[in-house]
Amino acid sequence: MAADGSETRTGLLIDWGGVLTTNLFASFHAYCLQSQIDPKKLLGRFRTDPQARELLIALEKGELEEDAFEQQFAALLEVEPAGLINGLFADVHPDVAMVAAVRDARAAGIRTALVSNSWGVHRYPHDMFSELFDGVVISGEEGIRKPSRRMYELGAERAGAPAESCVYVDDLAFNLTPAEKLGMATVHHTSAESTIPQLERLLGISLQADSVANKEAVSEL
Repeated sequence: MAADGSETRTGLLIDWGGVLTTNLFASFHAYCLQSQIDPKKLLGRFRTDPQARELLIALEKGELEEDAFEQQFAALLEVEPAGLINGLFADVHPDVAMVAAVRDARAAGIRTALVSNSWGVHRYPHDMFSELFDGVVISGEEGIRKPSRRMYELGAERAGAPAESCVYVDDLAFNLTPAEKLGMATVHHTSAESTIPQLERLLGISLQADSVANKEAVSEL
């Protein structure tokens, strides 16, 4: 039973990019500045250009190879395609506090699963998966992508927990809605400092909350 009287959850489903890593959009912004691309132009393509959206969806579902995406998306941006995806993700790194929280949750008996939309599947640290997750759902391997309801259903199935007993964490608010409809508690991730206390409350366990403070202290040295 959680401190607020609600039932504690026994499963944790969590996104990768922007949740268990540093901010994706900050990396995209840095690459744009380095490559003399207007950052607003990049984001604008994804938000308002149907062709760019179709390319992204095809990439995330594994229907379009990375080279083909780079060629076609670079043409829309009027930039060179070589190394485009790697450049966009160059400043993306694991979020130490969030990774530690998932590791601690699993060690405490919480069933865990990754539920992630992918830009290709080889950039994930697959060697870490066995210690972090009971199950993995990556869009490029499944041929579907969030916010498809099936992504979340697979996450719960592979975690080995009923959907209604799970917590789902994502940095994009619109990806939370299908999880809520399945009865999951949801956390809109903006930082480890805000997410970890919410997970501790929902899961009824300690997740090394002091690791956040330690991380901040190190950054100030």
